[in-house]
Formats: sequence, structure tokens, C-alpha cells
Amino acid sequence: MFDVENLRKDFPVLETGVVYLDNASSTLTPEPVLQKMLEFYHEYRANVGRGAYEFSRKSTFEYDQARKKVAKFINARSEEEITFTRNTTEGINIVANGLKWQKNDKVVTTLMEHHSNFIVWLRLKQRHGVKVNVVNPREIIENGVLDPLEFEKIIDDNTKIVALTHISNVFGEIEPVEKITQIAHEHGAYTVIDAAQSVPHIKVDVQKIGCDFMAFSGHKMCAPTGCGVLYIRKELVDQVEPSYIGGGTIVDVDVGSYTCYCRSFRYGYCS
Repeated sequence: MFDVENLRKDFPVLETGVVYLDNASSTLTPEPVLQKMLEFYHEYRANVGRGAYEFSRKSTFEYDQARKKVAKFINARSEEEITFTRNTTEGINIVANGLKWQKNDKVVTTLMEHHSNFIVWLRLKQRHGVKVNVVNPREIIENGVLDPLEFEKIIDDNTKIVALTHISNVFGEIEPVEKITQIAHEHGAYTVIDAAQSVPHIKVDVQKIGCDFMAFSGHKMCAPTGCGVLYIRKELVDQVEPSYIGGGTIVDVDVGSYTCYCRSFRYGYCS
């Protein structure tokens, strides 16, 4: 049986009589997570991927192990498809700001999106003249489930991105992201999945869904605030320009030029 009382001991604040019901927004952080964080600071505090001495090797190993666990958790093909970010919002912004846009490109999103997966695309419209189409079927109001037929009407060969939530933070319904991804790919479009509410609550398989990008936050699933994940399908890593450059993003630097290495997403230097 699931030992609820024993699990509650990992959250000392619950012993005060507090009843915490805001988990969909942000979970409490359990003691094993805090202990693992303290282990790093107490025992092998060092830069990841930046040294050959013992502490640096240990911190790099632990970091890579975390990426492998996350990759396995969402069934990514390898940890190379996993980038650690600060949250879902940053992950979506990395995709939006990292891709190259042309004026005739189109983004398809929905009326039920969280602001983090909505206004980021409207800003592209302001900056680059990208067209943004918003799916607003009547069925959303009735049951909160997106109808793939509505996407078939709007997605065309000019569509570059289809951005949609996996589970709405308003309706709580599981959306047909796999079918919508298939429709997007028929027109050569990429899909960006906001999985902030789905990954913490249901089994998510990025290979089964077939999506190109997926973002979610750690703070909604017992991790500390300030960590999240961006899944980028391996074939697309080099198409997403780093948001920030410096340090570990550099292949070569001269007095008046530099060469940046996009695959330095590995250690989060691009985010």
C-alpha cells in the first residue's frame, strides 16, 4: 500500500497542521531533495564541465546523471535532448527567440494557453511580422478538449510552429497533442508542447507524442524553484540559436570574431 503518513514526513511543514492544496501551482520541496542539494554544496561544490579535478568531475557526473534520469522519465532518446532551464516560461522563450523567423511564417496556438505559451508568440508578431492564428473552437468552452479538426483547418505549409498545452491549467483536460503533432508534421511545422501540468501528473512519452519541443518546470514536481527542462528533438538542436553566449558556448574566439557551439546546451550555458 501507498504509505501516505510516511511520505508526509518528508515535508516537515505538514507536521504543523498545514493543509497545502496549491500543488498544481508549485509543490513543497521534500527533505530528500534538500539533502541532495546540501550534499552538493557540502561535499563537491564546483563548476560543472569546467575542470579535471575531483570536485569538478563529481559535480559533472551528478549533473549528467540528472539529465539521463530526466531523459528516461519522458522517454527521450538520450540526455542530449535535455536542457536544464529555470522554468517552463524560459524553455518556451528559448525556442521562440532561438529559431530563425521570416515574415511569411505562421504560428498556430490556442485560446486556452497559459500566458507563457501565448504572449511569447504575439511578441514575434510585433518583432518579425509573424502571423499568429489562435484556435478558438466552441468545444473548448463546453469540455476543455481541443478538436484536431480545428487545427486541420488552420495549419498550412507556412506554419512554422504549433504551440499548445498538454494539460490546461484551467480545464485540467488532457489534450490530443499526438494527433495535432501529426497534423503539424504533415505541413512541415514543429510542435511546442507546454507540459508544465502534464509531466508532474501523467506518464509522458515524447517519442510517442512525436513533438519537437517540450517544456516543463521542476517546481511543480517537488524540485526546487528555479529549475525546469526543455526537450529539443536531437535533429533540431542546431536550429535553436543560444539565448545567451559566453563561457561554455564558444568553439573559437579571435580579436574581432567568434564561433558559437549550439550544442553547449548540454550544461545550460545557452539558457
